[in-house]
Amino acid sequence: MSYAIDFGTSNTVITRWNRATQQPETLALPNTSVRTGQNPPLIPSLAYVENAITPRVIVGQAVRDRALDITSDARFFRNFKRGIGTNIQGFLSELDGQTIRFEQVGEWFLTEVINQLKVNDPDVTDSLTFTVPVDSFEAYRLWLGRVSQSLNINQVRMIDEPTAAALGYGLADREILLVIDFGGGTLDLSLVQLDGGGDSTTAKPLGFILKWGQKSFAEQSGQKPKIARVLAKAGQNLGGSDLDNWLVDYFAETQGLAVTPLTTRLAERLKIQLSVQPQAQEVYFNDETFESYDLSISRDRFVNILQDHQFFDRLTTAMEQVLQQARRQGLTVSDIDAVLLVGGTVQIPAVQTWVKQYFDASKVRCEKPFEAIAQGALHLSQGIQLKDFLYHGYGVRYWDRRQKGHSWHPLIKAGQPYPMSNSVELVLGASVDNQPSIELIVGELGTETLQTEVYFDGDRLITRNLSSGQTLVQPLNDRDGARAIAELDPPGVPGNDRIKVQFQVDEQRFLRITVEDLLTARTLVEDQPVVQLS
Repeated sequence: MSYAIDFGTSNTVITRWNRATQQPETLALPNTSVRTGQNPPLIPSLAYVENAITPRVIVGQAVRDRALDITSDARFFRNFKRGIGTNIQGFLSELDGQTIRFEQVGEWFLTEVINQLKVNDPDVTDSLTFTVPVDSFEAYRLWLGRVSQSLNINQVRMIDEPTAAALGYGLADREILLVIDFGGGTLDLSLVQLDGGGDSTTAKPLGFILKWGQKSFAEQSGQKPKIARVLAKAGQNLGGSDLDNWLVDYFAETQGLAVTPLTTRLAERLKIQLSVQPQAQEVYFNDETFESYDLSISRDRFVNILQDHQFFDRLTTAMEQVLQQARRQGLTVSDIDAVLLVGGTVQIPAVQTWVKQYFDASKVRCEKPFEAIAQGALHLSQGIQLKDFLYHGYGVRYWDRRQKGHSWHPLIKAGQPYPMSNSVELVLGASVDNQPSIELIVGELGTETLQTEVYFDGDRLITRNLSSGQTLVQPLNDRDGARAIAELDPPGVPGNDRIKVQFQVDEQRFLRITVEDLLTARTLVEDQPVVQLS
């Protein structure tokens, strides 16, 4: 049985492949999932840590049922996905004598969810697909890989969330689809072409696979798989939780509202109401503490708040990035057959109005905002092949004498399809006499125009985009024992080229290196991953 998990900032969705109907189905976990209105079963991405040593963790709807999400308790966590794989500025929680990082909270959350799944299906760990934001650095994928290993999952796949959404809508072959995935923590746009052609004997592995298990039915039967080609993509660290915080700040400024988990929850409810009605109101009264709130806001005022925070400007920046990538491939707006909206934030009428400034309303679809990603991810185990490119490039760190500081030299540019057919070479020499080894720090290069800062404002985890001409870099091997790529025997001396390094990205997105000693003609390192998912 194949399962897929769309681990979101606000909500998490679990689907599995129903062998009887040959269709995906969304699962509900008792006391953990919630179904509201027309929405499918959703697991609120909330965690309450009762004990950090044992550990004992409450997750999902059970946190809200016990009112643990409206108290200023350091054991309560929300929006923790945004902090995974990111350098956090400011205070981190300490529970039971331990400093708690968001990676640990995320692991506890997923472990509890998967353990609950095991109650009904012990084989849930046979095959599992995770979805990841398009703008995520490899650190997030590496974290998911480590969590999967700790849970002894036999076969793991990863797929970009908007690409999964395109598959989840199940549209006809050979269509060019623009997916706008706007959830609680990220805005991801992806231009995807679904193609029913292709040769199953030469197609590449299914998505981003960590461990091989049984082949899919389509592979066993020799059927020609569908192929999802990613043509363009862009992303921003912007989501519904930011909008919640902006609403709280508005009420704090206009009514002196205290900034607490309770008022943040009330603001989220107001935002959800405004998706279906022009005026929203939330009334709260605690008969024990006599704490009370009466908050109301109009849809027009909400739109003004969004404009004050350059919300639509940021949406436009992401859209223009995708359309520019499309134009480089000879595609125009008219070539896009459908626009698929997924994520809770796309239900905001102002967001849908913004989308329709670019596309005819008949092309815009929003009937599966919560399920499309998780359901589409399941198709990777049913014969869908994925051909993708690197959203981030790779580079090496060097000392810039002019700037008197470290800088980064790009080796593999963003947009490079993988696996690479040719390697990139770099020749290095020793810098001091009798140098015993050569060190090289490799980094994943992000955008050159925008940086994201993650920090705490009180007990709120905030992300903020900073304009900068510098490149945002995530070092891959900048730690003791990992920087040295070659031991030199005999030791190196300055003035001569000593080693040749070949860089290659394989089908699983590993950056691999081969190192040859030019003096001794020996291969020192052969096809070794810089970072391995282990």
